[in-house]
Formats: sequence, structure tokens, C-alpha cells
Amino acid sequence: MHPLITPEALADALSARSATVVLDVRWRLGGPPGRQDYEVSHVPGAVYLDLDTELSAPPGAGGRHPLPDPERLQEVLRAAGVREGAQVVAYDAGDGSVAARVWWLLRWAGFGEVAVLDGGFAAWEAAGLPVTAEVPAPLAGDAAGDVVVRPGQMPVLDADGAATLAQDGVLLDARAAARYRGETEPVDPKAGHIPGALNAPTTGHVGVDGRWLGPEELAARFAGLGVSGDVAVGAYCGSGVTASSVVLALEVAGITSAEKPAALYAGSWSNWCALDREVATGG
Repeated sequence: MHPLITPEALADALSARSATVVLDVRWRLGGPPGRQDYEVSHVPGAVYLDLDTELSAPPGAGGRHPLPDPERLQEVLRAAGVREGAQVVAYDAGDGSVAARVWWLLRWAGFGEVAVLDGGFAAWEAAGLPVTAEVPAPLAGDAAGDVVVRPGQMPVLDADGAATLAQDGVLLDARAAARYRGETEPVDPKAGHIPGALNAPTTGHVGVDGRWLGPEELAARFAGLGVSGDVAVGAYCGSGVTASSVVLALEVAGITSAEKPAALYAGSWSNWCALDREVATGG
């Protein structure tokens, strides 16, 4: 399954009553909760999953959004109706940076048929497609999904691995340029970036219309950062969420593949700060 799907293609799949599970993962750094938006309007049949409580473990030394416990993730996905052989589509409010976390998590869990809605809920609405406020009931028993979570199917970096990759390969920082340079830090206790990392903000993956750039445009962007198919590459951000979209963008660009994906520093800057590692500033 291609990692991106258009609103029109998703609508066709839902009209055909294919085995498609839609996950709404709208979320804002600092709130308010995305569930409020979901309860007002969402893609028909979509199930809301909360990034903080259902798609991450509790915050701690591992970071603000550590990877979830596999058993807990399996429970969450089954209650949402995720079954073996189905396809899953995740969407957020727009640029796909949060939905990419779901894409990455499912791939990490061994489930390959997953995509991000290109342009998110905003693109769905702009296309004039139907919306609803009806909230589906959680599934249980025979109606629930049967997905089996098999963790470890995507490469994950720890702090030492990220530090090494920043020197020996390419480590991309997905945060905004001001946070990368250390000019501001609204969330974590230290400002700056991992020494040797290069800045590749997630906002650069999408065009002015909120849709993802095409493979050639993305490849050119990454080439400008020295990323090519023969260079080891990984990504991080504030807490390992939006960096997932860098992993996705590299695959769309054809630089990496489903068989050889980029690595993710899951703990990211929040874990780096907790470990009191060396910090670089400036551009």
C-alpha cells in the first residue's frame, strides 16, 4: 500500500465497503484535545485515537511520547476494528505529521497496509466529501479486530545511535528552524539540537495547499541536505511524533523503501534532554 492516499481514493474505498479502518488522530501540542474536533465533525466511520494516552506510553525518562506497550497498542487497535488483511488510513488536521506517527507505529508493529490521508481532514472537507458527528461504539468480542502486534519491524535509534548517525550518516531534525537553532524551546528543558544533525522541518513536506509534495520535489529537498539512497539516514523531533513524517517522506521520495526504511529516534529531543546530552545551537 502506498503510504499516502487521496481523499477521493479513500471515499471510493469506503463506498465500496472495502475492509478499510479510518483513524482520526487530530492533536495539538499544548491542546486543546483533538477529540473535541472529532466529536463535532469527522470522516464517517472514523475512530478517534488519542496520541497521548492510546498511541504512546506515559511520559518519563524515555521522552514525552515513548513507544506504547505492545499489548496496550494491540488492545487499542483491536477496539478500533483493525483486522489482519484490512487497510488502515490515518488522518490529522492537515499536514500528516501526526497521522504519520500511526503509519509508523503500525509498520513498527508489523502491519503493512497503512496510509496517511493526503491533506488530512482539511482536504477531505475541501473535496466536499461527507462528514458526521456520529461516534461509533468501541468494538468488542467477535466484532473487534484481530490484529497481532509484532513490535520491532521498523528501525529505532536510542540516544547513542542518534549521536553516531549524526556523525557517520545523516540525522534529520524535523522541528521548526527556530527550535533547531536553539532560539526558542516551548516544551523541553534545553534549546538546540543534537550535534551534527541537519534541520528538515516537517512543514517542508507539504505545499501551500496542504497536500504532500510529489516524489521528485521531496527527493530534491532531501538531496539538498545530502541525503541519498546510499547514505544511512534517520530522524528525530521533539518527542518522536512528527519525525515519523520524515521517515514517510523519505519513502515517498524513493530514497528509502518499505524494505529499508529510515530510522527513528523514538525518544527524540525530550529523551536527549532527559539524559543531559551535549547540545548544539545555531544553524
